[in-house]
Amino acid sequence: MLDAHNGERLRLGLRPLAWSETLASAAREWAEQLARIDDLEHSDNSDRSNMGENLWMGTKGDFTPEEMVDGFIDERKDFTPGTFPDVSRTGDWADVGHYTQLIWPDTKQVGCGIAQNRQSEVLVCRYYPAGNVDGEQVP
Repeated sequence: MLDAHNGERLRLGLRPLAWSETLASAAREWAEQLARIDDLEHSDNSDRSNMGENLWMGTKGDFTPEEMVDGFIDERKDFTPGTFPDVSRTGDWADVGHYTQLIWPDTKQVGCGIAQNRQSEVLVCRYYPAGNVDGEQVP
């Protein structure tokens, strides 16, 4: 998963992320909660101070971890460089929010966790420091 993140960052000339087991552990815990409720919702900001969070859900066994991260990277098609939140060709930053967090220039660390239930797999990635900050430039 780290290679999938850093491949895109390096393509853009950005500093690679370092893996954080602390972030990964927290991400796994949240992924397990989401798998239990079989739904996606972001954790409380108070539970992840200055950490960004990307969520993904798909059919159990149908995706590799790299393909899960590629789901974030696929948002690149709607991304346009600019000042956040004005970074989407669609006019809605949420259409590119996973991607912009992944390529956020100030982010230094990532940690991800996967959990599953009978039918779904859930990926949670946590980023430090958080991206998607209003008024900041995205390359």
